[in-house]
Amino acid sequence: MAINTKKVVIAGLAAGVVLNICDYVLNGMLFADRMKTDMNAFKPGLGDAMSQMDTNTIVGFVIMDLVIGMLLAYTYAAMRPRFGAGAKTAIITALIFWIFGSVITSNFLLMGMMSTGLWWSFGMAYLVCLIITALVAGALYSEDSAVTA
Repeated sequence: MAINTKKVVIAGLAAGVVLNICDYVLNGMLFADRMKTDMNAFKPGLGDAMSQMDTNTIVGFVIMDLVIGMLLAYTYAAMRPRFGAGAKTAIITALIFWIFGSVITSNFLLMGMMSTGLWWSFGMAYLVCLIITALVAGALYSEDSAVTA
């Protein structure tokens, strides 16, 4: 069955909005001070510079989350025929994204820019965010309307 592109876009944008909210809470509130402290321990002043984002940086992060939301919705749609519609497939999709993201962000841990405690704390919190995001995408995606490939 072909993927419903219109529903992927709708589900992906919604997922991207949820991911933006999660990122704001995690990066801007919950872990902001710990990240700044870890980065300053790595290189004095780095955390201070990173905490002062300009408009272009914020726009870039918003766009990246929307793209990740779209990719997540597309991956869910692609997995649906094999794993079935619903929460199980959404959670599997979230786990795939979480594992991929954890591998990439492990560079911050390995370089010493992030402590082990912060890396694990952020990773677990981000897993919850990705599961919520994938559940939103899964709930909004369907293949019952006009399908375009």
